[in-house]
Amino acid sequence: MSVVYIGYDFKVTPLQPGTEILIAELGYAGFESFVETEDGVTAYIQKEEWNDAILEDVQILNSSEFTIEYNFNEIEQVNWNSEWEKNFTPIVVDNLCSVRAPFHERTATQYDIVIEPKMSFGTGHHETTHMMLQHILKNDFTNKSVLDMGCGTGVLAILAEKRGATRIDAVDYDNWCYLNSIENVERNSCKHITVIEGDATVLKGKKYDIIIANINRNILLNDMATYVACLNKNGLLFLSGFYDDDIPMIQEACESHLLKFEEKLQRNNWVALKFLN
Repeated sequence: MSVVYIGYDFKVTPLQPGTEILIAELGYAGFESFVETEDGVTAYIQKEEWNDAILEDVQILNSSEFTIEYNFNEIEQVNWNSEWEKNFTPIVVDNLCSVRAPFHERTATQYDIVIEPKMSFGTGHHETTHMMLQHILKNDFTNKSVLDMGCGTGVLAILAEKRGATRIDAVDYDNWCYLNSIENVERNSCKHITVIEGDATVLKGKKYDIIIANINRNILLNDMATYVACLNKNGLLFLSGFYDDDIPMIQEACESHLLKFEEKLQRNNWVALKFLN
């Protein structure tokens, strides 16, 4: 018996971070798969899980900061692999690291990462993930203990292990991200990554040489004290998930905890910052 899906085509302006927020909220509403498009996202939900009020709790649709248009129709069976093949292209970061799907051929880079993102964030296509991969490539992770906070697909934790980290915690509060990270960690034969489901409260008593947090500005500001408490002396804190305009408040929060600003990477309006404890 074939499964019938309802497919929604969303056109999102501005595209980012609108599309990311929309996907997160649709996931909570019950949508089970997403394909990002040039102007937004196509989201799928099984017909038996669908109802007329399915979008009522999707807050971004009522936000004045975004313009979102959509239409939907009934679809019989979806070939998810085909959808990913059409929309997920491999990326190469600084000619050193490739991020690809299982159906792509391996590229000739030093670090080859295979990710099946499903509903999770973090393929390297988004500016923030790309810059965090750059930070990991530029810094020494040999024998380091690492926290990947808001791990999404686990791609940053995976590269951290490939760069020599020997103890890595990958944490995400979203169950789908937690499960997807476990799959991707196994897919890349990683041995030193522990995937944890939860928020900053799971970090109590833990210590790390390096903390990577690619989340959003408000969560970073709210959890900054927790990150600093977990960071070893001379440890490094890498932050992304926010815009260039947000730097002053992020930097002020870090410096209030005696962290020293070291480096800024920027792609379009997104930034990724490095601080030293």
